[in-house]
Amino acid sequence: MIASVRGEVLEIALDHVVIEAAGVGYRLNVTPATLAGLGRGEEARLYTAMIVREDSMTLFGFADTEARDLFGLLQTVTGVGPRLAMAVLAVLEPEALRKALAESNVAALTRVPGIGKRGAERMVVELRDKVNLVPVPAGPPGAQVPVTPVREQVAEALIGLGFPAKQAEQAVDTVLADQPAATTSVALRAALGLLGKNR
Repeated sequence: MIASVRGEVLEIALDHVVIEAAGVGYRLNVTPATLAGLGRGEEARLYTAMIVREDSMTLFGFADTEARDLFGLLQTVTGVGPRLAMAVLAVLEPEALRKALAESNVAALTRVPGIGKRGAERMVVELRDKVNLVPVPAGPPGAQVPVTPVREQVAEALIGLGFPAKQAEQAVDTVLADQPAATTSVALRAALGLLGKNR
C-alpha cells in the first residue's frame, strides 16, 4: 500500500498530477483544491489512497491526511465509489463536508453531480456519527496559490464533473467577474453554487 508520495511535480493536468519519487513517476488523481497548491518543478508531498481493481491500480492524492481519511470514509456508503468520493471532496472541502453531515444538510450534498436526495440522505445517516472520528490535522493549512489560469482550471474541473462546457464556462466567467482574485478552490465552489441554483 502506497501511503504517500514525495518528489518533484513533473506534470499538472485537469484532474491529476505526476510526481517523480525515486526515479518513478506516480500519477495521482486529485481535486482542484489540491491541484491549486502544486507547481510544476516544485517538490511536493501528497498523502495517497490506492484503489486496486481487477483491471487497474489507481492512486488518489490529497494535501492532508484528513481529506484522505474522508475519501475512504465516503466510500463506505453504499453506491459511493472513488470517483464520486472525489467529486464530493471537489465540491465540499473537509470542513464543509463535516458541517453538512453534522447538520444533516442534504441540500449541500446534492450540489455534488451524481448525488441525488436519497443518496445524500443515505450519506447523512451512515456518516453523521463516523465523520467526527476522522482526525483534523493540527495547524492552519498553507495558503494555496493556483499555478494555472483559474478560469481554465475551474471550467475544465466542472466539465470533468459532468457539466456542459458552455454552462461551465459561463458560470466561471460570472464568478470571476464578481471575484477577480478568487483562488481555484473558491471559484470552483462559487461556480458549483451557481450551477446548483440553475439546475
